[in-house]
Amino acid sequence: MEETMIASPVPVADTDLQSTTDAAYIALALEEAEKALAKDEVPVGAILVWEGKGVVARSHNTRESGKNALGHAEISAIDEACKTLGGWRLHKATLYVTLEPCLMCTGAILSARIKRVVYGAPDTKAGGLGGLCDLREVGFPHTPEVVSGVEAEKCRGLLDEFFVRLRERKKK
Repeated sequence: MEETMIASPVPVADTDLQSTTDAAYIALALEEAEKALAKDEVPVGAILVWEGKGVVARSHNTRESGKNALGHAEISAIDEACKTLGGWRLHKATLYVTLEPCLMCTGAILSARIKRVVYGAPDTKAGGLGGLCDLREVGFPHTPEVVSGVEAEKCRGLLDEFFVRLRERKKK
């Protein structure tokens, strides 16, 4: 395996460098998720990075405030990236999201030809990349590489906080 140097004399494997990069971008997605939490939205955040060179889109859930079922962080980030880049083919993009994308968002990811998806917490109730089902298995001509579980505890912690608050409000 080829080794890369990172600001220290200790060699670091490419996979370690990628893991560090993934964690840094998930941290940005968590900042977006915190914005959603502050608005009483399900705290999901998404960051879209083009060619590993930087963020071209960022978003968080807005279903409640926007009164729109399409207000998922991933859908909004994909929309913003398409407008910013001037096209719908996101084949050089990595999408970082705090929660495994649902079936709708996974469909958008496949349609946009996103190269790679990195997510934090799995979603066994609605996840479209292995949680509930895996839409990559239905035969789309393009399927992304998927990395799961990056900063999963932090991502799950925000979700748990939201749902505890929601249950408390419903009791009153």
